[in-house]
Amino acid sequence: MNDEELYKLLERTGALLTGHFKLSSGLHSDKYVQCAKLLQYPEMAEQVGVELAKRYENTICNGRTIDKIPNVIASPAIGGIVIGQEVAKALSSGQTTCSGRTTNIRHIFVEKDSDGKPTLRRGFSIAQDETFAVVEDVITTGKSTLEVIDLLTELGGKAVAILSIIDRTNCRGHTSCRGHTSSDGNPEFDIPFISLTKLDFNTYEPDKCPLCAQNIPIEKPGSRRRSPVFSALHFSESR
Repeated sequence: MNDEELYKLLERTGALLTGHFKLSSGLHSDKYVQCAKLLQYPEMAEQVGVELAKRYENTICNGRTIDKIPNVIASPAIGGIVIGQEVAKALSSGQTTCSGRTTNIRHIFVEKDSDGKPTLRRGFSIAQDETFAVVEDVITTGKSTLEVIDLLTELGGKAVAILSIIDRTNCRGHTSCRGHTSSDGNPEFDIPFISLTKLDFNTYEPDKCPLCAQNIPIEKPGSRRRSPVFSALHFSESR
């Protein structure tokens, strides 16, 4: 799957939105990617998950910084759950791997407690020195990604990679991104970052937003608000 093919999938499913949006990072944008509209179709979710798993395993098999497939795939709830499950399934099946590995890989997700603090619930856990990769739908500021990494590392896990369908960061070169968050608010990861495509959309600070200046109504399609159905879950545009 190349960039054009993925873009067509996003367009066909109505996942690419144009307007005036407030991202969960607090930034404003004239574009928004709602990957849930693509992932609502199981066959498309599987297709994207297999492709992301292939990109990840190609990095491993080519000997580029990642030494092995992790024991666990971890995602922030809710945005990363579907794609995280699909990536874990693809990696476990052996259909994408150059090494032929078929060992089951667990998929867990991180929620928020009543105080908004990231936590593991539902009996999920991670063992000391157990390796994990974080899988997201879209990464913009990396806030949700870093919350997952910090929590699981604190619990004894070892982060080995970050994967997302779409990279909306201003970080170039993927695996050259280092650290946590730079002075301009963009994520700088100290582990490999692999995505299916890079989308460069305009983002604005609220007080410098030209859409606000034009009095264009703003929408909040993202996901860090409390769901009435999943009271302990916070949506994650990862952003």
